[in-house]
Amino acid sequence: MSGWKEKYLAYLGSVRRYSPRTVAIYDEVIDSFAAFSGTPAEESLLPQIIRSYEVDLLKKDSARTVHLHLSVLSGFSKFLLREGVLKSNPVKAVSRPKLDKHLPEYYRVSSMEEYFEKTAYLPREAEALSGDPDYYGRLLSRIIILLLFNCGVRRSELISLTHASLDRNRKVLSVRGKGDKMREIPMLDEVIGEISVYETVSAGKFGGQAPETPLLLTEKGGALYPVYVDRTVKRELAGVPGITGRRSPHVLRHSVATGLLSDGADLNSIKEMLGHSSLAATQVYTHLSPEKLKKVYTSAHPRAKK
Repeated sequence: MSGWKEKYLAYLGSVRRYSPRTVAIYDEVIDSFAAFSGTPAEESLLPQIIRSYEVDLLKKDSARTVHLHLSVLSGFSKFLLREGVLKSNPVKAVSRPKLDKHLPEYYRVSSMEEYFEKTAYLPREAEALSGDPDYYGRLLSRIIILLLFNCGVRRSELISLTHASLDRNRKVLSVRGKGDKMREIPMLDEVIGEISVYETVSAGKFGGQAPETPLLLTEKGGALYPVYVDRTVKRELAGVPGITGRRSPHVLRHSVATGLLSDGADLNSIKEMLGHSSLAATQVYTHLSPEKLKKVYTSAHPRAKK
């Protein structure tokens, strides 16, 4: 392992606060490039070598995977540029393969409402169900889905929430996003109420928690982790009418953006809520849903007006 790669990965984890999984992906890509060139990655970052690497990848991988590799190498190049190792970013001189456009997946609001109606008894009957050994786990599962869908937070952001993240007086949730950037997400009264029920049950099970301790704890009292959240989403949304595709925290996040856009929210507001660094990212992440397209068609098309 080259010394510069070690420094870069440490920077991603400590300064940029990338998740361990993301850092591992960067590690694998840089190693792959170094193996292809036969020398440490920082010594091989030349446009002609990167182009050859791209051509080799396209023989076996998709255009999207090639984009990922080039993005990682570009990020590494920018780091080396700041450190004075490189004089320019060589990846900028390499053209990237064209990506096929596709509509991202999302869940219809009606499907999510059906899930919440089916589990609505959980936060309302805390005392009656307190003797049920499985009650805490079921309540926690609903809260996970509730926060992902209502707030549009990333999986990593959900895991990092603490008791101090929720400001009940101002009705906002403070979230630490990518690049250690903080943002505030408005909270509905009913969502705040459900979190309060969960905190009461959690305190009764594990004892009182300090403001800076994790908001959500597993059945064993530990902090949430990525696989736990993924499994919860897959299990909770299984069998829900209308949800037949991929079940993941990311699709829940996209469903929030789609719902807001369909109801007339502007892209800048959605951008702020999701914590995107640029409007371009939000434009890719959102799209016209069939419902909004019908509204636009019936209100604007000359034939439809007649």
